[in-house]
Amino acid sequence: MNTVTLPSVSGKLTPNAPLAPLVWFKSGGAAQWLFEPKDLADLQAFLRDLDPSVPVMALGLGSNLIVRDGGVPGVVVRLGKAFAKVTKCADLTLDCGAGASGILVSSTARDEHISGLEFLRSIPGTVGGFVRMNGGAYGGEVKDVLIDCDVVRRDGSLHTLSVAALHYTYRHSELAEGAIVVAARFKGQPGEPAAIQAEMDRIAESREASQPLRSKTGGSTFKNPAGHKAWQLVDEAGCRGLTMGGAQVSEKHTNFLLNLGNATSADIEGLGDEVRRRVKDKSGVELEWEIQRVGRK
Repeated sequence: MNTVTLPSVSGKLTPNAPLAPLVWFKSGGAAQWLFEPKDLADLQAFLRDLDPSVPVMALGLGSNLIVRDGGVPGVVVRLGKAFAKVTKCADLTLDCGAGASGILVSSTARDEHISGLEFLRSIPGTVGGFVRMNGGAYGGEVKDVLIDCDVVRRDGSLHTLSVAALHYTYRHSELAEGAIVVAARFKGQPGEPAAIQAEMDRIAESREASQPLRSKTGGSTFKNPAGHKAWQLVDEAGCRGLTMGGAQVSEKHTNFLLNLGNATSADIEGLGDEVRRRVKDKSGVELEWEIQRVGRK
């Protein structure tokens, strides 16, 4: 890759860019290249002209991600301010840039008298991330409110995909690996701003009470297996407070892993795998990672 000539860009292209400051866990290695496109045209041209053998990955708020200590080969794309706008585009419908946060989407919905998007307030990521993952919480899922999304494929071409085309399942879509979500349309129902704000406040308070929000963490670690709660299985396997290196299973909510200060990504991932092993031994249930793990160990 170092011998590959990268296309010229209008945005910012940084070699050997540390990713730890950009992810919630505050651990992990560098991106071989970090690309922050100026706008959609810049992103499309870059991907079109980039050697097809170079891997590409999108990075949102890094809330659901372990970047391994060996770093990420290829190009990591981070969508900035140009992709963070949210506007009303039709009746009860918001057009949202992929870099916009769940909080911005739900707040804009409130201001536009649109209910049904309050749950996005509690997803600690960007539109691009939760569209890819079918993010959800507090009774809502992206698949319930998404109309369609705009995606730039690895060859730089722009496509609009309906919600059906994403083939959503629990915390999963069939969006191609190198494809980058750049925008999405969400539709809600009519609502009163005061009632919408009250529901957002209820969600925020519930999260604050039950989740370790003031910590270096990565959100929900494991998917809830059918008929089970992941946190309960972890607790029953005796893993509450379990540590490995600088990583710990949260005492407050056992489906969260914490970086106590100086954990490596190997500590965090290793702890997660140890929890999975203990849960399998105790209950026979195989926990699946919800957090994405990327890069070289």
